[in-house]
Amino acid sequence: MPRNQKISPEDAKNSKGLTEAPQVILRVENLTKVYPSVSGKVLALSNINLVVRGGEFVSILGPSGSGKSTLLYMIGALDRPTTGKVYINGVDIFSLSDSEIATVRNRMIGYIFQSYNLINRSPVLKNVEMPEIIAGMSHAEADLRALRIMKALGIDEKAQQKAVNLSGGQQQRVAIARALSNNPSIILADEPTGNLDTKTGGEVFDLLRRLSREFGRTIIVVTHDPELAERTDRSIFIRDGRVERETYHRQDSSN
Repeated sequence: MPRNQKISPEDAKNSKGLTEAPQVILRVENLTKVYPSVSGKVLALSNINLVVRGGEFVSILGPSGSGKSTLLYMIGALDRPTTGKVYINGVDIFSLSDSEIATVRNRMIGYIFQSYNLINRSPVLKNVEMPEIIAGMSHAEADLRALRIMKALGIDEKAQQKAVNLSGGQQQRVAIARALSNNPSIILADEPTGNLDTKTGGEVFDLLRRLSREFGRTIIVVTHDPELAERTDRSIFIRDGRVERETYHRQDSSN
């Protein structure tokens, strides 16, 4: 089967070997964001509606200033919308208090950033287990879980090295391990290959795809690279704060 043959949503579902539609993990309804500015109001997002199901690997594309990163921040509860709703596992996250939203961010959402956002002078293990410690897990249990995740990602031998001493690709793997540490419902990645060379960026994207395909992780990634986006299940194109179109990608079963 060709790698990038366009197919319907139903075919996309069946191509992953699913006999029933998986659970809806994320639902965005009529999401709008307006920012004030000295020249007047700026409409960053306008009436966005979308659904993401469990185990989907979704890419968000669009030109600079289109609103794709703003959308990711709203989904991740890093910023509040002007109007509209975001549901994660059926929970209207912006109906919650600030402390409850912080709990949602810690326990239901994993983040991967372009700049890694690691504590460079701390060992890799401490970076990975940080969300677990914040969630109240004991250090012993956090160590065990973090090391197990790091082993799966091939970085367990780097546990005691400082993050600053790792290559860009290794640092991004640490960031991915940290995003996985609390077993979140959704992993959000904002240009995760932006600081990497083409080869390493492709490896990181293939790792994200493996997490989705083999381990059922739900991943939403913002990228400027249409070739990388073709490795995802579905691409959502954003322009001028609106969803312009969606494209489904059929992937080779060998990849």
